[in-house]
Amino acid sequence: MTDEELDEAKRRRRLLAASARRAFRGSTTYFNGSVAHGDANTPLTDVDLGVVLTREDAGPYGPGKKSALALMETVRDVIHDDLDGEFPKLTIEVAGRRRAVLVRFGDPVTEGQSDFTADVMTAIPHPSGRGLYIPNTKIADQWDRADPITHTKMVLKAIEDTKVVFARTVRLLKHWNGTHSKPMCSWNIKALALGCLDEPMPLINALQVFFTYAADEIDKGPTPDPADVAGPIPLNMPRHKVHKRLCTARDYVDLAIEHEAAGRPLSAQHALHQVLPELVPDADATQEEAGRLASTVRSGGTAATGLGLTVGLVTPTRAWGI
Repeated sequence: MTDEELDEAKRRRRLLAASARRAFRGSTTYFNGSVAHGDANTPLTDVDLGVVLTREDAGPYGPGKKSALALMETVRDVIHDDLDGEFPKLTIEVAGRRRAVLVRFGDPVTEGQSDFTADVMTAIPHPSGRGLYIPNTKIADQWDRADPITHTKMVLKAIEDTKVVFARTVRLLKHWNGTHSKPMCSWNIKALALGCLDEPMPLINALQVFFTYAADEIDKGPTPDPADVAGPIPLNMPRHKVHKRLCTARDYVDLAIEHEAAGRPLSAQHALHQVLPELVPDADATQEEAGRLASTVRSGGTAATGLGLTVGLVTPTRAWGI
């Protein structure tokens, strides 16, 4: 994605945050999701944010009290008031939305895309002071406990501790996930990465660490909430199938590293292509390319460079600033 696209996405996010705060005086807003976490892939299609009511305004709402529907309708109406003039095709969905108001701008940020959207969460403070209650309109008067604010802080610290390797690795893992039947949601990937990526390393080694750790953890059971507030993170398919996909990816990454260490760069590329088919070229290459890749490794290039995981695949550091 370009800097201009990212800037425009953040501008629209700020507009929505201002509307949400105007809808609920004294409230605060937070940013979460891929743009806030620094792992958004191109094309850039959406942002996520939430508004947290004051304890006084939240009084009538919560488990066993009122549902979030009235709050969602309030923020919808204010967003329309504030943004209809700039975005004449703006539409906002509340009915049927489980957790967040869905804003459709009718105007994409990335050229060639059909639209750009935003999820706006209306949340209330948890009585304990740890985390929030977020809507679950699929069940009458239901609210679920979560801590998206702490999640974002944890991700940003991991990005800083790893010198951006965390965000770059997550972006690659999201590509893997998307091309292998989406066994996990993005947050499950990041939650597992928080448990094993805590220092700088080449991207190929980060993938190796992640797949090894994630396969072991998923084999034990569902991934717990890193903030220790919500319940386990659900998977998109049976756990044994997720475990099998993780093990397969781990074995191919191990094989790629072994091939490269033995001076077989094209075999390494082929192995890695099984994990990241959209990003890593297959081993059907010319002798000239084989020589170039081998030369890269012999001359001291990093494993990440030799295996095709160049820094150019990911957005620069500025992308993860809130």
